[in-house]
Amino acid sequence: MSAQSTLSSVQANENAGAKQVLQIARRVGFWLIVILILIYTLFPFYWMIATSLKTEAEFFGPASLIPQTPTLNNYVQVFSNVNAQGNNEFLAAMLNSAIVSGTSVLLSLAIGSFAAYALGRMQFRGRMVMMYAVLAMTMFPQISILSGLFTIVSDLGVYGSLSSLIVTYPLLTLPFTVWTLTSFFRGLPGELEQAALVDGATVFQTFYRILLPLTAPALVTTGLLAFISAWNEYLFALTFTVINPGARTVPVAIALFSGGVQRQDPVLQVMAGAVIVTLPLVVLVLIFQRRIVEGLTAGAVKG
Repeated sequence: MSAQSTLSSVQANENAGAKQVLQIARRVGFWLIVILILIYTLFPFYWMIATSLKTEAEFFGPASLIPQTPTLNNYVQVFSNVNAQGNNEFLAAMLNSAIVSGTSVLLSLAIGSFAAYALGRMQFRGRMVMMYAVLAMTMFPQISILSGLFTIVSDLGVYGSLSSLIVTYPLLTLPFTVWTLTSFFRGLPGELEQAALVDGATVFQTFYRILLPLTAPALVTTGLLAFISAWNEYLFALTFTVINPGARTVPVAIALFSGGVQRQDPVLQVMAGAVIVTLPLVVLVLIFQRRIVEGLTAGAVKG
């Protein structure tokens, strides 16, 4: 019996040791995967920042991960590009992007919240067909609707102005906004709406004063994602502002950077401009990070 008990204890210790080794191996493998994902996703941004700090000679020399002689000259050149009116073209483009993106987000949230409330809280014939139609709108590539939008923008007389982008950008942001907010409105307790109606509130008052404030995290999250989409949009901005340099947005302005000398490839200035236009998005995410987490996790637990 003593030999058997000893053998059993040895086997138990071996099993326990094997389990510990397996747990350590899983934990190490997990963190290795996390590190690889971080490197894969963050390295392009690091390379962009490192390249923007390099000199012309260092950039065209042997590749290096760390700038040997860091310089801010590329950023200075980005902000020193002045047009004939004496205005800084890059700052003007950033202002245009802020105006267009902000206006597009406000329009998308204002219209999308009403549509999402109707699709998420009301029962009517064709509701699911309409929802899938909204989702299908996000599947069409931009180039497929560009010719039709060009005709509409020209007929409205806003071609070449910021108004052309304000009119067309909701086509990109509104379907996503409606689809996302619908799920949040659907997840709100029905008792809140019933209690408001019993207290004499109208449908609009119930929506505006009770349900809409509860979707604030979703509004922030959706609005920020829509802002990023509008901020980074290039095709519509290039097509509808090609005749008016003063209406260009940041992506177009960066794409049309010209070198300081003839036939110079302004890669370093493009990298510096890309770093600058990324900073506002990073700041917005840091400011609204708590709301973003609440919006992403809302509805994950029911009860």
